Amino acid sequence: MKLIVGLGNPGNEYNNTRHNIGFYYLDLFAKKYNLTFKEKFNGLYSKTIINNEDVILLKPLTYMNLSGECVIKFVNYFKIDSNDILVIHDDLDIEIGLIKLKQNGSSGGHNGIKNIILNLETENFKRLKIGISKNNLYDTKDYVLGKFSKEELEIIKSLEPNILNILDDYFKIPFNDLMSRYNRRDHE
Repeated sequence: MKLIVGLGNPGNEYNNTRHNIGFYYLDLFAKKYNLTFKEKFNGLYSKTIINNEDVILLKPLTYMNLSGECVIKFVNYFKIDSNDILVIHDDLDIEIGLIKLKQNGSSGGHNGIKNIILNLETENFKRLKIGISKNNLYDTKDYVLGKFSKEELEIIKSLEPNILNILDDYFKIPFNDLMSRYNRRDHE
C-alpha cells in the first residue's frame, strides 16, 4: 500500500497560499481519478487502486506544523511502510516552477516535514518538493502563508501536467528512475 500525503493548512483562508501547494496538487490528482475525500484521524483521505496497488491520498487537517500526528495514525492503522510514503510539499530553497524528487533526508527547515520525521521516527520517506522561491523581503512565516501572485499562480498551473505525470509514473517505475526522469532542469 502506498500513501501520498499533500501538505497544507485546512480552511479557505489558506487556499492558493504557498504552503498549501501539497493540498493543491493532491486535489488535482484526486480529481483526475474522480476521487472524493472523507475524514478520519483528523485528515481527509481517499482510498483507491492505481496500477494494481492500494493507494491512500491524505491531506492532514492538523495544520502544517503537526502534519506528522495525522500521518502516523494512517501509517499505523493501514500498516504502511515508510518507504511507501510520498509527501508533496512546498520548498523555499527551490525556484518557483521547479520540482525535485527526493528519496529521504532531513526536513530542510520545513516544519511539516520535521513533524512527520518526528512522528515516524525516520527520515526514510519520499518527497515531491515544489519550488516556491524565497523572498527575503518578507518574514518566512508570512511568505509561506501568503497567496501566490497572479504570475506565480500561472507558473503553478503550468506545472499541473508534469506533476500528474510524476504521480502516475510513481506507480509504474522505480523511484530512482522517477528521480532520473524528472529531476532534470530541462524537463521542468
